[in-house]
Amino acid sequence: MKPTHIEHIGIAVKNLDDAIAYYEKVLGLTCYAVEEVKDQKVKTAFFKVGQTKLELLESTDPEGPIGKFIEKKGEGIHHIAFAVEGLAEKLELIAERGIQLIDKTPRKGAEGLNIGFLHPKSTFGVLTELCENPNK
Repeated sequence: MKPTHIEHIGIAVKNLDDAIAYYEKVLGLTCYAVEEVKDQKVKTAFFKVGQTKLELLESTDPEGPIGKFIEKKGEGIHHIAFAVEGLAEKLELIAERGIQLIDKTPRKGAEGLNIGFLHPKSTFGVLTELCENPNK
């Protein structure tokens, strides 16, 4: 398995508007999309830095994954996402190699991507997301 590139870095924030203002006013980046992913209980904002994106994640429910993450660890880097082709097959291969999966099959994520998460207990403490663009 070889990812094609880093798709994005996910950053958990308490307040999306405040975080967007920081990235735009201090770093000079432009937020190009804001989207709510209801089944993940999160609102996202995206920025591009070269080929890589930053995804800001604000919980829409304290019991959602981002709400629990912030409660336990505070704001900060939540996950790193790699772009792959053949996501379903990659998840099967990874499971065969003994890596614990959060998602055994792809599901829909932000920006219309198919996604699957690998458990940080199997990835040296880094929540890892694999992403596939179904339109490519």
